[in-house]
Amino acid sequence: MPKSQFVCQTCGFKSFKWMGRCTECGAWESFAEEAEAPKAVKGRRPKGSGAQAVALNDVDAGEVSRVSTGLAGLDRVLGGGMVPGSLVLLGGEPGVGKSTLMLQVARQFCVTGKVLYVSAEESPRQIKMRAKRLGIEPENFFLLCEPDLGTALEAVEKLSPDLLVLDSIQTVHIPELASIPGSVSQVREVGNLVMRSAKTLGLPVFLIGHVTKEGTIAGPRTLEHLVDVVVYFEGEGNLPYRVLRSYKNRFGPAWELAFFDMEAEGLREVISPSTLFLGHREEGVAGVAVAGLHEGSTPLLAEVQALTVATPFASPRRTAVGYDYNRLNLLLAVLQKHARLDFSHFDAYLSVAGGLPVKEPGADLAAAAALLSSHKDRPLPLKACFIGELGLTGEVRPVPQLAARLKEAERMGFTEAFIPFQEPKEKVGLRLHKTRTIQDLQGTLFRP
Repeated sequence: MPKSQFVCQTCGFKSFKWMGRCTECGAWESFAEEAEAPKAVKGRRPKGSGAQAVALNDVDAGEVSRVSTGLAGLDRVLGGGMVPGSLVLLGGEPGVGKSTLMLQVARQFCVTGKVLYVSAEESPRQIKMRAKRLGIEPENFFLLCEPDLGTALEAVEKLSPDLLVLDSIQTVHIPELASIPGSVSQVREVGNLVMRSAKTLGLPVFLIGHVTKEGTIAGPRTLEHLVDVVVYFEGEGNLPYRVLRSYKNRFGPAWELAFFDMEAEGLREVISPSTLFLGHREEGVAGVAVAGLHEGSTPLLAEVQALTVATPFASPRRTAVGYDYNRLNLLLAVLQKHARLDFSHFDAYLSVAGGLPVKEPGADLAAAAALLSSHKDRPLPLKACFIGELGLTGEVRPVPQLAARLKEAERMGFTEAFIPFQEPKEKVGLRLHKTRTIQDLQGTLFRP
């Protein structure tokens, strides 16, 4: 009888006893008991396959053929479309629209070929009802509602589909393994077997993955290393838009993103994302600034709102929504040091309108301008945008893709921009205010 061991379902760390908290990754209640795999014989060299090493100059790379998914935004996130034999791991919270996205992709693939949709969570009737509600009734669309991976791979050999969708990687399992579905051993072995089939047959595969409460794809990190592309489908339930973002891509640039509207007929790409985050803006309102951002290859504008108010407490509150909390504290310290403004007796709140999570430092100048405006209770120019990173010494640092950000601001009707002391690579029709330090920004915006 094989010995048992306890394996962390988050990082794969192994222990001979159960622990409440993983010492490797810090996850709580993540250990599950699994049968220990047999060890290789000590000192015996594994038998080779006979493959020979080749010089890199002798490898014929050729052109990577791609297949369109029918959604221009998804194609861009994937690097230009699906590559035959590639594994794409699609993660997202329940109800965000993963199944809707896959049905729309399946409709495109069914035009010229066949699609096999393997679901271990839903019945054929449920999937049919969803497709009918969306007005999607593609031909050559085959359903297999079975959790056994062996049955799914047999169906792949029999049907020879042009696309395989596995929903989800945590519920499909191999019965021969003693561990439960979704465990580290199951997810790792399922991923390996699907990868071998995909590479051998040249079959593009979408693996749908569950997301934990921390916002990461459930299961071992080895799964993300195994696949070719990792894509997250993000969006709050009370917001109409969804964000498709790539975190890993072996066939193209990573960190690309696309915005989609969730409508009754399905997902529709938002061509101009800036319209989602600007909305109706009024003149004469203090504490509002527009940031020129660049996410992946997409320039967009977002409204940053700040509020500073005198606090009755000894320790003022700091709250950030859509903006990094530690970054907010850093900006307040820089403003207090170099702009000579006292925030020690003021609560400070910073929010990015529309719910967009902003992580790039190019939004620093807009956030600082909004805080200055709120603290002084003086509005900023309505048709001005702010682009730049703020350093600890108060200097405004350059940002990449400055020209693309400025062109997007010009397209959205802005007339001036506050930027770092750098020259854009292309000419734009905006009035540019080159700013070296936070003192320069304060002096330009709030002249006596």
